[in-house]
Parts: sequence; structure tokens; C-alpha cells
Amino acid sequence: MREAYQSDLRHLVDDLVDMASMVETALKDATAALLESDLALAERVIAADQHIDQRQLDLDEKIVELLARQSPVATDLRLLVASLRMSSSLERMGDLCEHVALVARRSHPDSAVPEQHRAQIAKMAELGGTAIREAATVIAERDLALAAQVEKNDDQIDELLLEISREISRGEGYSNSEVIDLTLLIRFYERLGDHAVSLVRRVGFLVTGDSLDTLSSKTDVEEF
Repeated sequence: MREAYQSDLRHLVDDLVDMASMVETALKDATAALLESDLALAERVIAADQHIDQRQLDLDEKIVELLARQSPVATDLRLLVASLRMSSSLERMGDLCEHVALVARRSHPDSAVPEQHRAQIAKMAELGGTAIREAATVIAERDLALAAQVEKNDDQIDELLLEISREISRGEGYSNSEVIDLTLLIRFYERLGDHAVSLVRRVGFLVTGDSLDTLSSKTDVEEF
């Protein structure tokens, strides 16, 4: 019985890593759809989000069952509680990717990203993809040194958000729709980075048992 329980816990981690991989793919495809005005790809990202949603529901059901059946304590309890919050963060990250794809679909056949901002948006997406991939490694290996790198990557995403925001605020020649779409897009990418930070901080809680700073917007990311 104990061996089966430990197997369930290992599979739980595998499920989280698999969800992260799904989100990374969604981010890559949504950004390609956005920058290449690829309507078919945008539609695939939007349709695929329901699979990420279902994975969260299935994962949370497993966690609740383990909590009820095994009455875990110490590290096992922290793993299950942290996993509930991590699955929620991953589901929201999937939603953010869907939002990027929705912007791409709405602006088709035009691009929602003006030429002068394409490289910046591509960089935000690259940093976000790296953060998701590294967060998955942190979850799988409980590598707290790598967790610190995820936070550094998020700082770069934040800097790009501020850079684009400043350019929009002082620039001319933007249409109203461009201003709205750009403002939304950089917020979506910034939130993705924050969710990645939330993931690795919860792994830190799992490993060390130290309390989380629940007042930090990067620990509990409650909004898109």
C-alpha cells in the first residue's frame, strides 16, 4: 500500500511537468500565430486550452483523493497542497496563452504587433518559454538554484513590459486598437512570468517548509 502511495506522488509530479510542457507549447504556438498572422495556428491554441483545463481538473481530483485517503503529513502534505496551487497556476498560464491567440485571431489578417515592437514581444515570449521550461525542471528535480534563475528571467520580462509601456506612452502613430492590443499583450506575457515565479516559490516551500510571502503578487497570482 505504501509503495502504491509513493507511486501516486511521483505520478503527481509527472503530471505537473506534463502540464507545463503543454503550456510551453501553447505559448510558442500562440506567439507564432501572433507574429505571423497565422489564423489556423491561433485557432488550434484556442481549441487546445480545454485540454489544459481538463488536465487541471483531473490532477486536482487525484490530489483531493490522496488527501482524503492517505491523511498525509510533513513533506507529503506540503507536496499535495503545493500541487493544488501549481496546477491552478499552470491552468491560468494556459488561459494567458489562449488570450494571446485570441488577440491574433481578432487582428487577422493584420498583425496586432507593430513592426517596431516585434522583437520585444518575441523576446518576452522567449523568456516566458524559458521560465516555463525551467520551472518544470524545478518541479521535477526540486532544484532551488534553478528557481533563482526563473526569478531573474522574470525581472527581464518586467523590464520589457516597462520599456514597451514607455514607448507607447510617448510615441505617436499608434491606432487605438494597437495601443489596446499591445497593452493587453505585454500584460499577458508579464503575468506568465509571474506564474512561473509562483511555481518555483511553491517548490521552495515544499523543499524547505518555509512560509511563503502570500502578499507578494508573484507568489499568489490571482489575476490574468
